[in-house]
Amino acid sequence: MTGEPAVLHLTTTGRRTGRLREIEIWFTRRDGRWYLLAETGEHAQWVQNLRADPRVWWRVGDDRIAGTGRVVDPAREPDLVRAVRARSEAKYGWGDGLVVELLPGGDGERLAPPAPRASNRSG
Repeated sequence: MTGEPAVLHLTTTGRRTGRLREIEIWFTRRDGRWYLLAETGEHAQWVQNLRADPRVWWRVGDDRIAGTGRVVDPAREPDLVRAVRARSEAKYGWGDGLVVELLPGGDGERLAPPAPRASNRSG
């Protein structure tokens, strides 16, 4: 994982406002998917936005990707949760939180995020 950027910029759609919301967050990759950990779990505004509308966009370095996001259920996918947390622990020295998976849309096709500016205020 060396040489990989440290952060990902995730854009969700605000569940109340419909405005784009951007956060900067640590990430890991596994099997063509991207994984994030929500430190505050379901209380994270971006997680609540993603639950309301799973369409998301993210930037890592020069890559801009569109896809969908989902919260990984630890009861149904405990092996995946353990693997993602272990990768995060190896990369950042921290691996707690709610696991969220980002799946690129269009078979991994790289797409530009929507044009309006994103905000980091709650959704």
